[in-house]
Amino acid sequence: MDLKILKSFVSVATHKSFSAAARELHTVQPAISRHIAMLEKDLEVALFTRSSRKVIITSAGEQLLKDAKHILSLTKQVKSQVKQAQNGQIGSLRVGYLSSACLSFMANLVREYKQQYPHVHVSLFEMTASEQITAFKNNRIDIGISRLLPDHLAEEFVSQDIYIDRLVAVVAENHPIATSHNIDLSQLNHDKYILFNREEAVGLFDDIITLCKQAGFSPNIISQPQHMQTLLTEVAAGLGVAIVPNCIRKLFSDGCHFLDLNGIGKTIPTQLHYKNAQLSPTVEAFVNISLANKSTIKASME
Repeated sequence: MDLKILKSFVSVATHKSFSAAARELHTVQPAISRHIAMLEKDLEVALFTRSSRKVIITSAGEQLLKDAKHILSLTKQVKSQVKQAQNGQIGSLRVGYLSSACLSFMANLVREYKQQYPHVHVSLFEMTASEQITAFKNNRIDIGISRLLPDHLAEEFVSQDIYIDRLVAVVAENHPIATSHNIDLSQLNHDKYILFNREEAVGLFDDIITLCKQAGFSPNIISQPQHMQTLLTEVAAGLGVAIVPNCIRKLFSDGCHFLDLNGIGKTIPTQLHYKNAQLSPTVEAFVNISLANKSTIKASME
């Protein structure tokens, strides 16, 4: 059923006048009469009774008027929603994030996104780096925020730096060296080490081993927890020392003391990852907001 014809019918039914409908729709009265005749022929009913002085809508016309108004309203809604979807204003967004790296800025980032796109449904998933990779493969997240991806996956994704972190040492607050603010890594050569699980951050683990070797020792690794909060708990309990990204300070760290490392220039990127394919508008909007907030995010980590 032609929407133009339906609009003509609704206008005639509303004004009870063919001439008034023609004026409203910026056309001529014969065109309106032709539309109504076509509609009555198609439906095989009389929609109006006409006299020289007035137009009266029939019971069939009353029913069509209700349905036509609904159809036209839905058409307007569909057009609006299609445009909103194209602009990323409606839809859904699923974000996997590494909590230890995102704790200080994630809420503010999502809040700003929702202020600009209030009708997008955002779902957040706290995930390790390996869990995010699995979630991407199973199409359960649209964006991931974590460390560098393994080399064999790099071509499948676009990865952009959100902020660049540095490595620091963590010791228990009663450790003999805990009164210092910065140390040489070699000063911890005889300690037991708690390192974040290699499967969750291959690059980070291997970089720490390399730095220890450059400092003249191989670390005595006694634990590889899968969560940074567990690592801090073990350090606070006096089980060993750790080398971690500085962002870990934002977690619960009572009983721990953080030390800057002299001469360690190794940087630890936190990156935003998404599949190397055409971006959905909701993903593109989140990426743009994230990149626009890089300076704010960096400040939140200091």
